[in-house]
Amino acid sequence: MIRLLIADDEAMVRRGLRMVLEAEDDLQVVGEAADGYEAVEEAQRLHPDVVLMDVRMPRMDGVEACRRLVADSSTKVVVLTTFDLDEHLFAAVRAGASGFLLKASRPEDLVVAIRAAAAGNALVEPRMTKRLLEEFARRPATPDADHLFADLTERELDVLLEVARGASNAEIAERLYISETTVKTHMNHILTKLNVRDRIQAVVLAYDHGLVEPGGGRST
Repeated sequence: MIRLLIADDEAMVRRGLRMVLEAEDDLQVVGEAADGYEAVEEAQRLHPDVVLMDVRMPRMDGVEACRRLVADSSTKVVVLTTFDLDEHLFAAVRAGASGFLLKASRPEDLVVAIRAAAAGNALVEPRMTKRLLEEFARRPATPDADHLFADLTERELDVLLEVARGASNAEIAERLYISETTVKTHMNHILTKLNVRDRIQAVVLAYDHGLVEPGGGRST
């Protein structure tokens, strides 16, 4: 059973999300919060597996709440937003969120994102993936890739580069002529060696430290 906390400043949104989620046999809504402060407090009290976090909320926004939750617990955060261009989403990635969906997404996509986050993976709304990667690529990099990624094998570096381009496991398998199972194995090794939570955080690290150049190419 995956325990959930819903954080949104609109009561009707919280009620709608609760109805959708409690229809699933493996999901249990254990609490609600109307702002970021309540989200942090309730998460500390209830210890949910996943928090569904609105970005724009009073008192404390979803980004800061996400940052505090990720820093202080193993709780995963899935960010929900009305705006696919919301500037706070890029900060939420760096704060450690494990999923990003528009509120207009299909209910089944939300359920998939929750299950992915609970399993230690990450899922991003397809319409937002390209924007997120482009935003990371524009940020100034700290050129220390040689040291930071020294433990990765050449094949692991190839996989990480494809992930940074936004490729799925199936696409990576086809491009590198390996199986999807092998891709997953390489990805697990990458996450362990880089000490990051999921593939999104691995991509952020790759851009931040100069392994990947704007446009998704490998730096030389």
